[in-house]
Amino acid sequence: MSQTGVQLFDKNIQLLEKVLDLRSERQMYISSNIANSQTPGYSPVRMKFQENLNEALGELGITMETTDPNHFPASDKDALSQVEPEIIEEPDTSGIGDKNGVNIDQEMMYMAENRIRYEAGVQMLKNKMGILKYVVQGGR
Repeated sequence: MSQTGVQLFDKNIQLLEKVLDLRSERQMYISSNIANSQTPGYSPVRMKFQENLNEALGELGITMETTDPNHFPASDKDALSQVEPEIIEEPDTSGIGDKNGVNIDQEMMYMAENRIRYEAGVQMLKNKMGILKYVVQGGR
């Protein structure tokens, strides 16, 4: 059986899935930082993934074509599935107090930004699913 090349879920949906997973994970780290804002000696943890995600997107932009119908198609999802976040501890550098490096105002800002970006991703995914629903229903 040969492949027709039609995919139900395109690269954008795969990207949105990965971004939402990473944003959800980032929210857990931010929440942990806030919960430990009064813990002496606690170092806030940051999760960075943008550079790794951009690298994977660059890989997705390069499409490989099969020269024979019996060849296996290249998997675009592999590049996205291999994106892993970088976890960084930021020790307190102020030199005062209990050596807790959490700035609650900064964490709340990170949380708000992450939430807005997560909601934007959800809205984009909702729009893509709406288009699929429209197509499946025969344009009605």
